[in-house]
Amino acid sequence: MNSRVQTTLEYDKIKAMCMTHAASDVGREEISALAPVSAMEEAERLQQETQEAETVYRRTGRSPVDSFTDIRPMLRRIHASYSLCAGDLLTVAACLKASRRAKEVIEGTEGMTVLQFLANQLSSHRQFEEEIARCIISEDELADSASPELARLRRQIRLTNERIRDKLNSIIKGGSSKYLQEPIITVRNGRYAIPVKAEYRSQFPGLIHDSSGSGQTLFVEPTAVVELGNDFRRLQSLEKAEIERILSGLTAMLAPFAGELYNALGVLGRIDAIFARAIMARDMRAYRPLLNDDHRINLKNARHPLIDREKVVPVSIWIGDSFNTLIITGPNTGGKTVTLKTVGLFVLMALSGMYIPADEGSSVSVFNEVYADIGDEQSIEQSLSTFSSHMTNLVGILDCADEHSLVLLDELGAGTDPVEGAALAQAILEYISSLGALTMATTHYSEIKAFALTHKGMQNASMEFDVDRLCPTYRLYIGIPGKSNAFEISARLGLNPDVIERAKHFVKKEDVAFEDVLKEASEQRRLAVLAAEQAEEERYASEQIRITLDGERRKLRDERQQIRQKAKDEARDVVKAAKREMEQLITELREVKNIDTRELDRAIMKSRDRMRETESLLCDGLEPKEDNGTAPNTVRPGETVRILSIGGNGTVLKAPDQKGMVQVQAGIMKISVPLSDLRAPDRKEELKQARGERPILQDIKEVRLELDIRGQTIADAMLEIDRYIDDCGLSGRKEFNIIHGKGTGALRAGVQAYLKNHPKVKSFRMGAYGEGDAGVTVVTLK
Repeated sequence: MNSRVQTTLEYDKIKAMCMTHAASDVGREEISALAPVSAMEEAERLQQETQEAETVYRRTGRSPVDSFTDIRPMLRRIHASYSLCAGDLLTVAACLKASRRAKEVIEGTEGMTVLQFLANQLSSHRQFEEEIARCIISEDELADSASPELARLRRQIRLTNERIRDKLNSIIKGGSSKYLQEPIITVRNGRYAIPVKAEYRSQFPGLIHDSSGSGQTLFVEPTAVVELGNDFRRLQSLEKAEIERILSGLTAMLAPFAGELYNALGVLGRIDAIFARAIMARDMRAYRPLLNDDHRINLKNARHPLIDREKVVPVSIWIGDSFNTLIITGPNTGGKTVTLKTVGLFVLMALSGMYIPADEGSSVSVFNEVYADIGDEQSIEQSLSTFSSHMTNLVGILDCADEHSLVLLDELGAGTDPVEGAALAQAILEYISSLGALTMATTHYSEIKAFALTHKGMQNASMEFDVDRLCPTYRLYIGIPGKSNAFEISARLGLNPDVIERAKHFVKKEDVAFEDVLKEASEQRRLAVLAAEQAEEERYASEQIRITLDGERRKLRDERQQIRQKAKDEARDVVKAAKREMEQLITELREVKNIDTRELDRAIMKSRDRMRETESLLCDGLEPKEDNGTAPNTVRPGETVRILSIGGNGTVLKAPDQKGMVQVQAGIMKISVPLSDLRAPDRKEELKQARGERPILQDIKEVRLELDIRGQTIADAMLEIDRYIDDCGLSGRKEFNIIHGKGTGALRAGVQAYLKNHPKVKSFRMGAYGEGDAGVTVVTLK
């Protein structure tokens, strides 16, 4: 697609925006070279790249591409006789690290098919990275460990340097100090020297390496250290040669995969550009457009990315379904040109793999070419008027446009006589429509509005203008042509009403009627849109209220359930503590001498029944029970009823008292319940009773075959045994095993003593061989 159109639609500014999110110069070069494609498969692949990059970015919070230097020119120069310096090798290692890291991140993310293909082309030579890190400390320094020879030479250099300095220090502090200008050691031309006064030159033997500007000081290397200085310089030369050998070796190590790294950096730059597109999409809150090849565009709440997001007004626009030519009318500065540019720019962005700042579900078609004639094309240099420049562009467009083109025309027919311009515009629109191209044009001419109304495949649209506030709203309405509002705007600006009335006389009656129809239609459309928006707002508000109420209802239900459960747990703890105290008291009473055992057992049974009744009311009554039907007004003794609080049937023993409490028999329990807790009996349980089956209350769990009380105290064990015997009675079980273990035998003795006096126990015995022997007691109930 030609560069002039890309500049007109400000596509280059979008690329510049994208470059700010790239991490490398190579990535920025890739973005600079980015251009829209015209093939559906290639456009989908570019969009898939951006989507996968956006997924990786969302999961990791950053781009996998670190900043790296473009070393491709340097890699092209690597050959057998070429040696890279330490700084260049560090840069190569940094590039390899960036390539390896990007490869690892992408390969570690599932479902990245397109990015995975690119990641497979990245280099990963960790051994070379580690070798560089081992040998090179900085751009100016190699590590002693780079080679054994380098370590040896540097050790000798340090020793020689120390010997030289020790020798010089002895001279400075000795009898020769009177010949010195200052008692210091300096370096001149790479040799150690001492500042000697010029008049004592003959008394101080040595080599002169430099002198002061005044000539009063000579920098002399004493004869005693000349040989050591020669050794020092020789060792430095050997060190330099060894460093060059090491750098040559590292360069030779790089040479075999230099070409691979060269190509990998190009791929890494491409990945960098892809992630820059993804990051820009998140920054401008853009979505992936749906692509099609049947010339349909549908943008939902499109926002031009170069307009301040706090000021931009979203525009929804569609074309290509029932019409392929859209005529946009409306006042100046009303947003017509911005709408054209938005559509054209979004097409270029979508075909370049970029997301578009519009609502999810927006769709864009693939075009071979986008043509645009937008803005003032007047050229002084070529002596062309605005009209001539527009005609020049239109000639080129008409020669090249076809059914695979998008044509954008701003102020079609302007710049010349209105009658001729309108006629010419109609002919141009008709011709382009016959070519099958998708066309959007802006105009002020009423003739073109009427023309679009009467031609198949064409549709009018208007940009809304607020006459009262004298400002555009930038809203686009498709289906109704816009009104120029020239008279209304002039009146609001204070033009003499007589002048306006006189102007109306010069307008054709049919034009006035047409404008009046447009005004009425626009007003009705505006009211309809406002009503729809208000209805949508009210619907949304109602939905939010419903969601809030549902949440509050669930919250209250959960809180009520938590309160019930807490109360139930507390009640059980209270009952359990009371039963423990009661059993302790029973144990103490059984140890009292001269007490009537039968009377004591009856009292104990009565107390236990009341305790079970209390436990049932406190604990089970807290659970919400199913309430079927209504409570009876009264009940009679012998009548079968359903007790809601325990979820089972029972038999009425006594009529309701003055407080409305009814005594009923539920299994072995006799309890008093309010009349409101009673309902009609459960017919299924009545049938069971008719067949002789014992009623099993809803809240009784399945009874185990044996009771394990090992490790418990005698008091706790008695509570468990008593509860278990009650459960066995309700479930109809007549025999069970108590596992108490052998141990010291204290728990077995306590259990059997308790069973001996229990009114519901018929007999008990020690476990036989295979049943647990002395560790088990087998109990038979009455």
